[in-house]
Amino acid sequence: NLRNPGVTLCSTMKLLPTHLEKLEGNGALSSLGLDDPSEIYRPKPPEFELDKDVENFRNYENLDGEMLRVRDTYYEMHTKQTHEFASSQRAKYKEGIIGRYSVLEMMDLVAGLVDESDPDTSLTNDIHMYQTAERIRAAYPEHPWFALVGLIHDLGKVLAMKGEPQWAVVGDIFVTGCKPSPSVVFGEPSFAKNPDSTDPRYNTEYGIYQPHCGLENVVTSWGHDEYMFQVLKRNNVQIPEEGLYMIRFHSLYPWHHHSDYKHLCNEKDNAMLPWVQKFSSFDLYSKGEKIPVIEEIRPFYEDLIAQYCPGKLLW
Repeated sequence: NLRNPGVTLCSTMKLLPTHLEKLEGNGALSSLGLDDPSEIYRPKPPEFELDKDVENFRNYENLDGEMLRVRDTYYEMHTKQTHEFASSQRAKYKEGIIGRYSVLEMMDLVAGLVDESDPDTSLTNDIHMYQTAERIRAAYPEHPWFALVGLIHDLGKVLAMKGEPQWAVVGDIFVTGCKPSPSVVFGEPSFAKNPDSTDPRYNTEYGIYQPHCGLENVVTSWGHDEYMFQVLKRNNVQIPEEGLYMIRFHSLYPWHHHSDYKHLCNEKDNAMLPWVQKFSSFDLYSKGEKIPVIEEIRPFYEDLIAQYCPGKLLW
């Protein structure tokens, strides 16, 4: 029910045991550096050497030259990404209309994409995905599924290679059906021409949602996160729930980096938040000029793909 998706679940849902809880007992949670609960309220610093200072990442001030594409992409996104649009895109891709392809085939296809919303890199998206995966692999070799998530987290951007405009694929996402959070990139002025901003159903703090309904029961702006999550769920890929949350919400920066949308979050969201934050550190800070030799590392990831998401998936 897109008009009020959380009404039933909010009052009845109980948090099920998760992969995170199962790992707590054997020390894996501590091994990921998540044993300090206060860490969920702030971005984690990187765990490796950077190509530039931390404060220069995600810098949206004083954009000029080719970087004006970043501002233009976000303004178009914030104008056209209405609740109705996001809901219709979910319905459009729900059944897998693109066809059957292997993960490797889709990775080869997305190799030609440069993300127009990203101020931190002009490299093609396949390079960024390998950069992220390799950083995770080096830090946590005992969690191979984590490296796989790093590899495929942006694979939903293949939508841009299949005809969707980038404003409907890339960039930070936000919750539609309610007032945008204050920390959204470029802020409230960028939503001035979005018709939802003057619709009384959608322009309040809660909008169409109930308190603590859960992020799984809201409609985020449409993009590669939700699409890739749909693909993995549809094909029963055996990635732990924490990995699926990383993929589905890694672009929801207002939530995982700015503590917005707390009024919509439930217990499960709070349990998953440290995992998404941990992933986000690798996703963001791995961007740089150091490019992996893909031909050398690809066989390792081919084996991971064969283990977790083999064959041709329905996209």
